Amino acid sequence: MMFQAHLDSLFLLTLCLTTGYGQEGKFSGHLKPMTFSIYEGQEPSQLIFQFTSKPPAVNFQLTGETDGIFEIQPNGFLYYTKALDRETRAIHRLQVTSLDAHGGKVEGPVPITIEVKDINDNRPMFLQQKYEASVRQNSRPGKPFIYVNATDLDDPATPNGQLVYQIIIQLPLIENIKYFQINNKTGGISLTQEGAWKLDPMQNSLYSLVVSVKDMEGQSENSFSDTTSVDIIVKENIWKAPEPVKIEENSTEPHPLKITQVRWNEPGAHYSLVELEKLPRFPFSIDQEGDIYATEPLDREEKESYVFMAVAKDEHGKPLARPVKVYVEVTDINDNPPTCPSTKTVFEVQENERIGNAIGIFTAHDIDKENTVNSILRYAIVEQSPKVPKDGLFLVQSYGGMFQLARQSLKKQDAPLYNLTIEVSDHDFKTLCPLQINVIDINDQIPIFEKSNYGNLTLAEDMAVGSTILTIQATDDDEPFTGSSKILYRIVEGDSEGRLEIDTDVHTNAGYVKIKKPLDFETASVYNIVFKAENPEPLIADISYNSSSFATFKLILTDVNEPPVFPQQVFQARVPENVAIGTKVGNVTAKDPEGLEISYSLENNQKGWLKIDSVTGEIFSTGQLDREVQSLYQVQVVAREKGGSSLRSTASFHLTLTDVNDNAPRLVKDYTGLYLCHPLKALGSFILEATDDDRQPLRGPQFTFALGNENLQKDWEVSKINGTHVRVSTRHTNFEERIYSFSIRISDGGQPPMERTDTLTVTFCSCVEDRCFQPAGQQPGMPTVGMAVGTLLTTLLVIGVILAVVFFRLKKSKDGSGTEGTQPSEVKPLSA
Repeated sequence: MMFQAHLDSLFLLTLCLTTGYGQEGKFSGHLKPMTFSIYEGQEPSQLIFQFTSKPPAVNFQLTGETDGIFEIQPNGFLYYTKALDRETRAIHRLQVTSLDAHGGKVEGPVPITIEVKDINDNRPMFLQQKYEASVRQNSRPGKPFIYVNATDLDDPATPNGQLVYQIIIQLPLIENIKYFQINNKTGGISLTQEGAWKLDPMQNSLYSLVVSVKDMEGQSENSFSDTTSVDIIVKENIWKAPEPVKIEENSTEPHPLKITQVRWNEPGAHYSLVELEKLPRFPFSIDQEGDIYATEPLDREEKESYVFMAVAKDEHGKPLARPVKVYVEVTDINDNPPTCPSTKTVFEVQENERIGNAIGIFTAHDIDKENTVNSILRYAIVEQSPKVPKDGLFLVQSYGGMFQLARQSLKKQDAPLYNLTIEVSDHDFKTLCPLQINVIDINDQIPIFEKSNYGNLTLAEDMAVGSTILTIQATDDDEPFTGSSKILYRIVEGDSEGRLEIDTDVHTNAGYVKIKKPLDFETASVYNIVFKAENPEPLIADISYNSSSFATFKLILTDVNEPPVFPQQVFQARVPENVAIGTKVGNVTAKDPEGLEISYSLENNQKGWLKIDSVTGEIFSTGQLDREVQSLYQVQVVAREKGGSSLRSTASFHLTLTDVNDNAPRLVKDYTGLYLCHPLKALGSFILEATDDDRQPLRGPQFTFALGNENLQKDWEVSKINGTHVRVSTRHTNFEERIYSFSIRISDGGQPPMERTDTLTVTFCSCVEDRCFQPAGQQPGMPTVGMAVGTLLTTLLVIGVILAVVFFRLKKSKDGSGTEGTQPSEVKPLSA
């Protein structure tokens, strides 16, 4: 018994140390379904659990997947005799039955589950020791082209069976750039971004990789690993842009028409086309074999080339590689005739143009492709109208279109213009185009005066400016109303001062000689004029003006007594306003054209401030000038010829008076009625404003203010507000209810300084509603009550006397009317 107890204790200790876990955290318990977890590889003879059963149970029986490993003792101890192996069996399903002394069942069978927990006791192993693969250059990076696979017998649900792949060697390693990458979970090998760009079978077509696999997710130093090799052949990429395609326009072959193709490196790609420019319609398509078609005939004149992209995608719609460009050129056929210019072409040729000289280049158009046989044009003249003086006057270069004079120079008198019909042809078509050639007149004729001398003309020197004094006429045989026939007249001799001018009539070429400036007998009494007639257009090289283009004329002036002439209409002077009386302030001068003496006088001298020396024209002040009265004084100066002539001239004399400080500042108004309410509850004040009649600076006057005498300072004080305003304030509130006087002195600070003292009165009075109130008896000038009563009685007495007189006269008038009615004998009849 002691041995059995010792053995039981040993089993329990071993159970604590070796079992994974038991239900309810106990090492013994009543027989019931239970699950136990045990790490594989543990030492044998390990106790798992002790079951108990109700009486009369005395023994236990173990059945199920024991595999000769699990046993149970009669006392209920369950244990295993060999190390467990999860890779052999991961779960053992057992049944335990309790028996009585006769072997009969008491309880059970009860299911018991043994879970074998994994330990990392197996290394991963590649399925192949060597792999071989191929990849196309420029394949899509990240898309696997081969998978390497390894297995691990450990539990894949634990880190023991979780594998990680890694490329540890790449041969050759060029410029230390890794061309390949591996998905560490799946083992899929693909190109890196650099590999997709740089793999080139022409440089290196074979690469070898060493790939490792580790368990424990590669995170443990004790993880197991394995390696394998991968040989990769790099093949040429067949996914590339096709050669540029040329399609003849307006093809009559059946459409869709295959024009080129693209192919992905492996079958199963999905192809599509992408436009690079927005077109009204896209005339191309691609099938799932990669064949590209033109869906309709193309027109080069509509669009001569197309560029679009071909795209290859996998079954999930992801691009397999970068799109490739497809270039399509539409080749030209001669399907368009030559066209004439949109407007009629007109050339101009001068009538003296030499034979062979170029007239112009005629240009037709052909919208077929340039610089091909389809668009090379040939020119020919097929008709000339009119055929005068002969046919074939013009020549055209067959391929250049340049027109030249062929036989002789042209004359506008023969024909002013020629209409040509031009045949323009390409390889297959012909077109007729019109051309007009205008013959331009040249200036080969000079103007000729109708007479060479226009005689003499006598005029008074006072003839009005603008008057027409003569009409001259020249003619020109060039084309009318052109620069070659228009005539301009010039005076080339005899009028150096430009007193005359000539206007040309644009319709008749007549010249009208006019007075441009006043004539002056005293300057020149005779003008020997030479006229020249010329064209605005230059003459041709071998033609020049001669005597026929010149004419003479003699103008004789008669003297006229003219009034004196002032050199200017306004004379100006500027003096200070305080100049002394008799000071010369200015002078005026005039000149008589006949040289007579002149007498000066003034008019509109309204203030009598000026006088003028009648002989010299000097002007003097005669009174005290005052800028504040009138700053600009204007008078009229009259110049007359001496000797009783009535001729006179006038000019203005403007005298500007500049300011001097000659006015003292003053208050802007009479400040009468100033008052302050008595008694003062606080210091009182009022504001005064000053001004000055002198001219003030731009910043305004800057007056200074002070009390009139020092005695006022005990009651009053002044404070300047700005250059023109001052505040006068009381110094205390102890004023009596009466009238106070004070004076204020205002200075202007000018040169010389001026000042003025003004006296003001302020009434301190009782106020009603903030207005000064004084009893009527106390107001000066107000009559007394007795005086008012006396005035009233006197007025009533006067009114009574007036009424009595009126009544008396009315009564007397009434009595007289009654007496006349009783004495009809005193009425005398009218005499017959």
